[in-house]
Amino acid sequence: MELNLNITPLEQWLPGEKPLVISGPCSAETEAQVMQTANELGASGLVSVLRAGIWKPRTRPNSFEGVGIEALNWLVNAAKTNNMKSATEVANVQHVEACLKAGVDILWIGARTSVNPFSVQEIADALKGVDIPVLVKNPINPDLQLWIGALERINSAGITKIGAIHRGFSNSGKSIYRNQPMWDLAIELKALCPALPMICDPSHIAGNRELLQVVAQRSLDLDMDGVMIEAHPTPDEAWSDAKQQITPARLIELVGELQVRQVTSESKEFITQLEKLRASIDKVDHNIFSWLTERMELVEQIGDYKRANEVTILQVERWNEIKKTRKELGRQLGLSEEFIMDLLRIIHKESIRKQTAVMNKISE
Repeated sequence: MELNLNITPLEQWLPGEKPLVISGPCSAETEAQVMQTANELGASGLVSVLRAGIWKPRTRPNSFEGVGIEALNWLVNAAKTNNMKSATEVANVQHVEACLKAGVDILWIGARTSVNPFSVQEIADALKGVDIPVLVKNPINPDLQLWIGALERINSAGITKIGAIHRGFSNSGKSIYRNQPMWDLAIELKALCPALPMICDPSHIAGNRELLQVVAQRSLDLDMDGVMIEAHPTPDEAWSDAKQQITPARLIELVGELQVRQVTSESKEFITQLEKLRASIDKVDHNIFSWLTERMELVEQIGDYKRANEVTILQVERWNEIKKTRKELGRQLGLSEEFIMDLLRIIHKESIRKQTAVMNKISE
């Protein structure tokens, strides 16, 4: 299934070399701070879009929630002065109207908003008849359909200059990331709609400046179109998200360190060797699917045997034994434990489903 969106190619509304770089402070704090950031970023010629939060959706009240409408003029003027586009987040109709009046060039819908179809639809309705680029961040929770739904709502309003921002997903467990990248979801979205521009937000994925370069490079290696990275003249003194911001000088340095790879190569030798390797993978995949079919046939036989002897489907000791022995086998074969466990869970889920179907058979 493909995602059918009416999309104007990125190069027609944000021309320039890949990667597209969007940068600026997490929050517009003062006019001087926004202008200083813009001046330093603009001087490099590497940053196409100046970003800044005007309204900040904070988790708890009494936190800094942004300067508000007054800061829109700071952002727009600073961007124009430095030959950049301006961009900010909108979360409701009032934000949209204020941005359009101030002349903001690009809007984005944040993760806390894209999770709510009602809010996205209200923004979409406010944008009908308006020709302005809109970027949609993934929702906080890992729900691809919500992300797709938000993109569809904005596109249905007539917005064709549209793109997605991958900023990671909330997680409750321990992690080196503020938000789990879950690259597979971004990849799946790109596979559904290859024409959709995809921007990575390493700042919100990493949550700390030490990981920004690694995350940014990973996004480009996955053929994303650009990055949105927060920059502040004095990051440690920032009024919001200080740990994930870097100085404009470091931003310029970081962008210079990124390696942009080709989608393919014109080398005949490369293409020939790649085709051979892919043919080998096709053969291995055929064997894997054949073995999985054989395994599931055995699972159904076990289900029949358990049913005949009135034994439960789930056998916890057996499941724990499988996990233990397969993890060890995977380790010996050089496979990661995470991969093995993900694969085992999928196989076990299907095995339970198969045995449940066997158990539910009506005796003839």
